Amino acid sequence: MAERAGRWAGRWAGRWAGAEVSRRRVFEIGGSLGLVAAGGLTLSGGLAHRPASTGRELRSAVPLPEPYTLPLPVPRVLSPVATAGGADRYEITQRAVTAEIVPGVPTPLWTYDGTFPGPTIESRRGRPVTVLHRNELPVPTVVHLHGGRTPAASDGYPTDLVLPHGWPDTGQEQEHGQGQAHGQGHGGRHPAMHDPRAVTSRLTREYTFPLDQRAALLWYHDHRMDFTAPAIWRGLAGLHVVRDDVEDALDLPRGDRELPLMITDRAFAADGSMPYPSLDPLLRGRPGVSEPFSAGVLGDVILVNGAPWPVHEVDAARYRLRLLNASNARHYELEAVAADGRRLDLVQIGGDQGLLAAPVTHARLPIAPAERYDVLVDFAGLPVGSLVRVLNRLGAGRTRDVMAFRVARTARDTSRLPARLAGDLPEWRRDEASVVRDFSFRAGHLEHGRGWVIGGRPFDPARTDVTARLGAVEVWRLVADVHHPIHLHLAAFRVLSRGGGAPLPHDAGLKDTVALRPGESAEIITRFDGYRGRYLFHCHNAEHEDMGMMANLEIV
Repeated sequence: MAERAGRWAGRWAGRWAGAEVSRRRVFEIGGSLGLVAAGGLTLSGGLAHRPASTGRELRSAVPLPEPYTLPLPVPRVLSPVATAGGADRYEITQRAVTAEIVPGVPTPLWTYDGTFPGPTIESRRGRPVTVLHRNELPVPTVVHLHGGRTPAASDGYPTDLVLPHGWPDTGQEQEHGQGQAHGQGHGGRHPAMHDPRAVTSRLTREYTFPLDQRAALLWYHDHRMDFTAPAIWRGLAGLHVVRDDVEDALDLPRGDRELPLMITDRAFAADGSMPYPSLDPLLRGRPGVSEPFSAGVLGDVILVNGAPWPVHEVDAARYRLRLLNASNARHYELEAVAADGRRLDLVQIGGDQGLLAAPVTHARLPIAPAERYDVLVDFAGLPVGSLVRVLNRLGAGRTRDVMAFRVARTARDTSRLPARLAGDLPEWRRDEASVVRDFSFRAGHLEHGRGWVIGGRPFDPARTDVTARLGAVEVWRLVADVHHPIHLHLAAFRVLSRGGGAPLPHDAGLKDTVALRPGESAEIITRFDGYRGRYLFHCHNAEHEDMGMMANLEIV
């Protein structure tokens, strides 16, 4: 084990060679690392006052549209290619296209089925879905259904690669479904990335999602080891909506009054491309980003459903907004403000893993990368022609604006806001927990460099970090140096506390991602009652994830 740890430290040192974080920069991105005791959870209170963002911003070099001038696109809903035996089958081709995001400016994209965001899949609880992905991109890919209660073979483990045509054959490739292969990171090209449990395929892979879970907004994205961040940045993200009878029984806004909103940030070079500071622009060999962006890559253009600062015409009625922060590293604090300065309530009815027990009203709603919130906004009472702006109170300049709604007409509204939403949330108790585990998320010292680590160790696909028993209830205590949105695969959880106190209002319900602020600790509780196999937990700041901030979770 010590020998393998040494090899991996060397591997991570190689990643950071030529981009090693200076001592001064470490303080900029995370404060004094000595404040995190080895293996412990003690942090100085001084870290609690760090800036509201973690990362460095890229600046665009093309003329940008004025906010609220472009219409909001709504991603198309994908039709199944087959429906039989109580299951639905879909096919998606991953391919490169050129599209106009900024009007008049062609932008190269990597896409699911030719669009950014990718097409939305609509599903029913308990009705299985299979999705055949075909990789026509120039690099390997992996698909993860974020928030899915998914068997390990289809969860999108980072080394379970779908290799493109012409990618070098390592001699260890074996078609998915025919047995296990000894896959390696970067498509098997890096000798230190050996993973004896990886299963690779060439050109296609079929993912099976039983969807035995509550109605919720999920999303799918690339999860390739070391290169998740640039792949998402180039466009590999889409929505997956699960519905059920509990939700259908409520008189919530639906149809055109239910809007999915994928919020991202990007920047545009003079040639229209979306620059990303990869050490290897081809994403074939050396992972990582140039040093100024090691804490996270931020853009100066806010996109909603792929459009910069769009506007959407609405009725003077109640709307359901399905919010997803699909940014690599940017955090938002959303606020809806009418032209007269009046703030509209953001009434949260759901979170990452579906409906809350009861609504929670927010004036401002923080949302970290990978988090989802289901909110109602009531435009009734506003005069026709009113403009309601959605603002990011953590932004400045162009990143302060997100999108807008223009009240276009009066209309009848039969929706209502129930006092009680769902009665099926689990009641896990602290005294049920079979184990309490501690994890620190921080910038870390490796043998020959720096990276992002969990519990002092960078990710190793061949190492089991946590072994949990199927059906066990566990409490995890988490602590961060800078902003870290922590995502747990497979299992939903509940936030028990923050900083030793009560959870925050937006922590209500079941979650799969919890946002830790600088210097903050939190406790979560979960039951591992899904499937056996190998899963992950990691930071969903995509740059941190690519630079080592993942760990293995084995359910036995």
